[in-house]
Amino acid sequence: MPEPDWSSGLPSEHLEDIGKLLASGTDAALFRSVCSPWRDAVPFAPSFAPVLLLPFGPGSDRVTLYSVVEGKAFSRPLPDDDAARGNKVPCGLSCGWLALMDASAAVTLLNPFTGARVELPPADERVAAASSMFVSKEDGRWVLHPVNDYGNAAAGCTITLEEMRQFFFLEIVLSAPPDADGRGCVAMAVLPSSTEVAFCRVGVDSAWTLLETYLECSVDSVVHCQGRFLAIDCTGEISICSNIATGGTPTTTPMPSLSAPEELCHRSYLESNGELYVVGVLVDVFRWAQRFDYSSVVYRCNLQDPSPAWTRVNDAGDLTLFVSNHFRHSFGGTSVSRLNRNTIYFSDPLYLYGVNQYRSDHCLEIADIATGTWEVKPFHQKVQGLKALGGIRPNLWRGRGM
Repeated sequence: MPEPDWSSGLPSEHLEDIGKLLASGTDAALFRSVCSPWRDAVPFAPSFAPVLLLPFGPGSDRVTLYSVVEGKAFSRPLPDDDAARGNKVPCGLSCGWLALMDASAAVTLLNPFTGARVELPPADERVAAASSMFVSKEDGRWVLHPVNDYGNAAAGCTITLEEMRQFFFLEIVLSAPPDADGRGCVAMAVLPSSTEVAFCRVGVDSAWTLLETYLECSVDSVVHCQGRFLAIDCTGEISICSNIATGGTPTTTPMPSLSAPEELCHRSYLESNGELYVVGVLVDVFRWAQRFDYSSVVYRCNLQDPSPAWTRVNDAGDLTLFVSNHFRHSFGGTSVSRLNRNTIYFSDPLYLYGVNQYRSDHCLEIADIATGTWEVKPFHQKVQGLKALGGIRPNLWRGRGM
């Protein structure tokens, strides 16, 4: 029999079957041993390892991703109508899906690997008001009305597409991937300079619901952990958001006793195996030499403990952490093939001091959890100069919208 043609990757029905297995919790390690034609045709398929999403401008009809495992870039087409409309900005990467917002504040969840889409409720004046923004919609576009010294709204100016995140959704995080019917999960949004968050039950709610977190400072990041959302402010204070997916009355419970270690800078939070992790750096400043050194550190906490507390992690075993610098949402896993274990992969170097040779080219920062030391790995020459928006795990379950 003639050899199958693998040039376009696996048949779509097989990709969907594998995606369903992964979505159900099947270990990706089961799919690591594959033939070389498959590996060449679908760069992310052998290990389902995380890839980095590279920036794309208005009107782009493709998204470009960079495979750290393969050391090369590949692209996926955007749906035809999205390509025709263009003009969308990313406002989140979560559970293998990309959140896109247009100039009208309409939000679409897109699976860049399958083209599946799910529509979220559009933002409205209430969402902007939660961030103390006075806006109105005129001819389909949002207009900002600055407040003058007398407390009155001044003449408005149109909000550009590039400014939309500053007024509506800084980042959208999912509790889980949408199911085949475009439902089955909750989306929670970080709002600009606000102690409130916004959430919706995907495929069920027709509008966003605002929720006060009762944190002293503005919410900086959101993590879904043990069936609940955690709203975390810019100082590391945490508020637990409960009763959201069930449709009951949402509640928030601040945890002032669980502040992040004070010495940490550049904190990122993520969930892995039911535990909450915080990734940060310790900085040593040498003023006399006009330089500084830093090392990466990791702490974890089990929120189910009667008295939860942060514990320093010196050995994470097989765990690999992927930390995004553009978006706050990060993730970890133990079934990531051909990536270093007990390691943190930063989508961008935290500091460029001391690595000036890479200043004009994009690169990864790879940190060893056990030692805190790091190394810089430049991208392939064809994609140098592009800063990644963040890491994303392939989710091949097609879902709805194909």
